[in-house]
Amino acid sequence: MDIKGLTEEMHRLVESKGWYAKDSKRPQTPRNLAVSLAIEAAEILEHFQFTEEIKDREELGSELADVTLYLLQLASVSGIDLEQAVLKKIEVNKKREWDK
Repeated sequence: MDIKGLTEEMHRLVESKGWYAKDSKRPQTPRNLAVSLAIEAAEILEHFQFTEEIKDREELGSELADVTLYLLQLASVSGIDLEQAVLKKIEVNKKREWDK
Protein backbone atom coordinates (compact mmCIF):
# COMPACT_ATOMS: atom_id res chain seq x y z
CA MET A 1 0.00 0.00 0.00
CA ASP A 2 1.27 3.49 -0.80
CA ILE A 3 1.10 6.73 1.22
CA LYS A 4 -2.21 7.71 -0.36
CA GLY A 5 -3.77 4.38 0.54
CA LEU A 6 -2.45 4.52 4.10
CA THR A 7 -3.82 8.06 4.45
CA GLU A 8 -7.24 6.94 3.23
CA GLU A 9 -7.24 4.06 5.73
CA MET A 10 -6.23 6.47 8.49
CA HIS A 11 -9.09 8.83 7.51
CA ARG A 12 -11.59 5.96 7.68
CA LEU A 13 -10.38 5.10 11.18
CA VAL A 14 -10.53 8.71 12.39
CA GLU A 15 -14.00 9.16 10.89
CA SER A 16 -15.26 5.91 12.43
CA LYS A 17 -14.12 7.09 15.88
CA GLY A 18 -15.92 10.42 15.46
CA TRP A 19 -12.71 12.43 15.82
CA TYR A 20 -13.67 14.73 12.92
CA ALA A 21 -16.88 15.78 14.69
CA LYS A 22 -17.13 19.37 15.91
CA ASP A 23 -17.64 18.19 19.51
CA SER A 24 -14.86 15.57 19.43
CA LYS A 25 -12.76 15.17 22.56
CA ARG A 26 -9.85 14.52 20.16
CA PRO A 27 -9.99 17.42 17.68
CA GLN A 28 -7.82 16.70 14.66
CA THR A 29 -6.08 20.08 14.53
CA PRO A 30 -2.52 20.49 13.26
CA ARG A 31 -1.38 21.51 16.77
CA ASN A 32 -3.01 18.53 18.47
CA LEU A 33 -1.61 16.14 15.88
CA ALA A 34 1.89 17.63 16.16
CA VAL A 35 1.79 17.20 19.94
CA SER A 36 0.59 13.62 19.59
CA LEU A 37 3.28 12.90 17.00
CA ALA A 38 5.99 14.17 19.35
CA ILE A 39 4.62 12.11 22.25
CA GLU A 40 4.56 8.95 20.15
CA ALA A 41 8.10 9.64 18.89
CA ALA A 42 9.23 9.92 22.51
CA GLU A 43 7.67 6.52 23.20
CA ILE A 44 10.02 5.07 20.58
CA LEU A 45 12.94 6.40 22.62
CA GLU A 46 11.75 4.40 25.61
CA HIS A 47 12.62 1.23 23.69
CA PHE A 48 16.25 2.32 23.61
CA GLN A 49 16.54 3.81 27.09
CA PHE A 50 19.73 2.39 28.60
CA THR A 51 20.19 -0.15 25.81
CA GLU A 52 21.26 -0.47 22.20
CA GLU A 53 19.19 -3.60 21.66
CA ILE A 54 15.61 -3.91 20.48
CA LYS A 55 13.95 -5.93 23.21
CA ASP A 56 10.40 -6.04 21.84
CA ARG A 57 10.34 -5.67 18.06
CA GLU A 58 6.54 -6.01 17.87
CA GLU A 59 5.96 -3.22 20.40
CA LEU A 60 8.54 -1.02 18.66
CA GLY A 61 6.71 -1.64 15.39
CA SER A 62 3.46 -0.58 17.05
CA GLU A 63 5.02 2.68 18.21
CA LEU A 64 6.48 3.31 14.74
CA ALA A 65 3.01 2.75 13.30
CA ASP A 66 1.55 5.30 15.76
CA VAL A 67 4.13 7.85 14.61
CA THR A 68 3.36 7.09 10.97
CA LEU A 69 -0.38 7.49 11.49
CA TYR A 70 0.00 10.85 13.25
CA LEU A 71 2.42 11.99 10.55
CA LEU A 72 -0.02 11.03 7.79
CA GLN A 73 -2.87 12.78 9.62
CA LEU A 74 -0.85 15.93 10.27
CA ALA A 75 0.23 16.16 6.64
CA SER A 76 -3.31 15.57 5.43
CA VAL A 77 -5.09 18.13 7.63
CA SER A 78 -2.31 20.62 6.83
CA GLY A 79 -2.81 20.17 3.09
CA ILE A 80 0.66 18.74 2.51
CA ASP A 81 1.28 16.06 -0.10
CA LEU A 82 3.60 13.99 2.04
CA GLU A 83 4.79 11.82 -0.84
CA GLN A 84 5.88 14.89 -2.82
CA ALA A 85 7.42 16.49 0.28
CA VAL A 86 9.48 13.35 0.92
CA LEU A 87 10.64 13.10 -2.69
CA LYS A 88 11.58 16.79 -2.71
CA LYS A 89 13.52 16.40 0.55
CA ILE A 90 15.41 13.41 -0.83
CA GLU A 91 16.53 15.54 -3.78
CA VAL A 92 17.64 18.34 -1.43
CA ASN A 93 19.55 15.87 0.74
CA LYS A 94 21.35 14.40 -2.26
CA LYS A 95 23.03 17.78 -2.70
CA ARG A 96 23.86 18.33 0.97
CA GLU A 97 27.12 17.46 2.63
CA TRP A 98 27.18 16.69 6.32
CA ASP A 99 30.63 15.41 7.16
CA LYS A 100 33.10 17.84 5.67
